[in-house]
Amino acid sequence: MDLAFSDADRAFQKEVREWIAANYDEALRKQLGQSKNGYLDKAGQVAWQKKLAAKGWAAPDWPVELGGAGFSASQRYIFNMEMSLAGVPQSSPMGLKMVAPVIMAFGTDEQKAQHLPPILNSDIWWCQGYSEPGSGSDLASLQMKADRDGDDYVLNGSKIWTTHAQWADWMFCLVRTSQEAKTQNGISFLLLRMDTPGIEIKSLPTLDQPVDGQQEINQVFFTDVRVPVSQRIGEEGKGWTYAKYLLEFERGNAYAPGLMNALKKVRKIASAELGDDGEPLILDHDFRRKIAELEIKVEALNATELRIFSAMEGGEPVGPASSMLKCAGSEAQQAITELVLEAVGHYGAPYAPAFAGGNDYFPGPDYAAPAAGAYFNYRKASIYAGSNEIQRNIMAKLVLGL
Repeated sequence: MDLAFSDADRAFQKEVREWIAANYDEALRKQLGQSKNGYLDKAGQVAWQKKLAAKGWAAPDWPVELGGAGFSASQRYIFNMEMSLAGVPQSSPMGLKMVAPVIMAFGTDEQKAQHLPPILNSDIWWCQGYSEPGSGSDLASLQMKADRDGDDYVLNGSKIWTTHAQWADWMFCLVRTSQEAKTQNGISFLLLRMDTPGIEIKSLPTLDQPVDGQQEINQVFFTDVRVPVSQRIGEEGKGWTYAKYLLEFERGNAYAPGLMNALKKVRKIASAELGDDGEPLILDHDFRRKIAELEIKVEALNATELRIFSAMEGGEPVGPASSMLKCAGSEAQQAITELVLEAVGHYGAPYAPAFAGGNDYFPGPDYAAPAAGAYFNYRKASIYAGSNEIQRNIMAKLVLGL
């Protein structure tokens, strides 16, 4: 990858900046500023993603013939960097970045025609049915049964930690269709409607969740839920293969641009807040050291991501490198939220979560209100998508050959 931008790249960078300035309005900035994790409610996210879709930028990584943006490697880097530095809303990854690549690679022509256009335009909302009670990072041990009955599977069991299931129209789901000696061989990959009879959704409260607003995760119960066999992706019993393919996209995202923007915010907060000596915290040598150490890690991660994504441009899969990106990126996210909480000091102690539309009084600057919520929320970053301990085992086996 040639890291020197061409005149065409600079023109594209200018186009992206101008589009952001015209579409990322002040009301949206204020709402996102109170978000604990960079996401809006469903209505806000759909509205933002439809703006991207209208521009043709909703799916930078999709093939052009399916509605992708057709970016070059350098344009993709510029696009992700400018979006992250501007602090725009994150696109919900479940449809665009996770299930869509699986449908493209393994789905039938009918499944592609049914699902890809509404995913691209955010007309349908997806959630992920992977984890179960007792089967998180050990995903192959999942037990939710799918018994064949004519042209249907009948599902019984539950899924847990299901992000935004309360909003979802569809779920992509791993189920056990047989009890093979090797557990991976009995797993199948289904697409199912969330309004199917027999599905019950119950919210799971978390430390970062206020009484109202920003409710995030759920447990989903299935009782004799009938799903047509035609909604299975690929072959029966091959779901583990498709699941691993999807996890490369879940784990192998670009972290560095967002982390750079987060560090910029840390510096801004530390310039406004005073340390114990009455001087701006940014002048404190110990705090500056912490920022510098994180900036070095983020710059190294950025260089690694550029190298990996450049190889992907040449047709190479991300493979086990996705585990490396997930570990480094999620741990940096956690470290940055710790720095923000340290910087806001006492304003972070009376944890009073803010949410869109709320008018509760908060005794501090606006940037302090989501600090505690973000800190608690990102404790899970090193657990979801396969815990970082599991990722290190994958790297040890597949990269180092141990």
